[in-house]
Amino acid sequence: MKIPIFVSSPTSLSDAQEASRKLIIRELDRLDLEPRALGRSDYPTELPLREVQVIAKRCSGGVILGFEQFQATAGIVKRNAEGERIIDKPVSFPSAWNHLEAGILYSLGLPILVFKEDGITGGVFDDGATDVFVHKMPSTSLSLPEKKALSSVFLKWQSLVRASYYK
Repeated sequence: MKIPIFVSSPTSLSDAQEASRKLIIRELDRLDLEPRALGRSDYPTELPLREVQVIAKRCSGGVILGFEQFQATAGIVKRNAEGERIIDKPVSFPSAWNHLEAGILYSLGLPILVFKEDGITGGVFDDGATDVFVHKMPSTSLSLPEKKALSSVFLKWQSLVRASYYK
């Protein structure tokens, strides 16, 4: 029997993003872990945030995939407040659902694995925001040492997932 894992990822992805997501899903499968996600494996019968909570409660770990979903090329950060600054280069944002879902998983005390694309910051994707290390999003062009490193990350995390499942 596979152990259920909540996967936080947007459903609409570019081809390169989808390839990265599939690489991570294959790692989960290799470890006999079952990815669960609203809009992919599970479909809502209630309000979406309530459904996320229901799914997460039945999982033993979570994976947060911070893919760019919005890019701003102009704007003002902290407008009319201390630290105000003008955006002078493109800024990337993940899905707001990543933060909501990560918060639910964190509040349940589940082991979380976080990946982000280059340029993604804020909330769960900020180093030190939680006790979870934020990893660079893997690509399909990983070298052999990078593949081994990714595998090691999953092996260490899955031991925490199994401990959570069997407690």
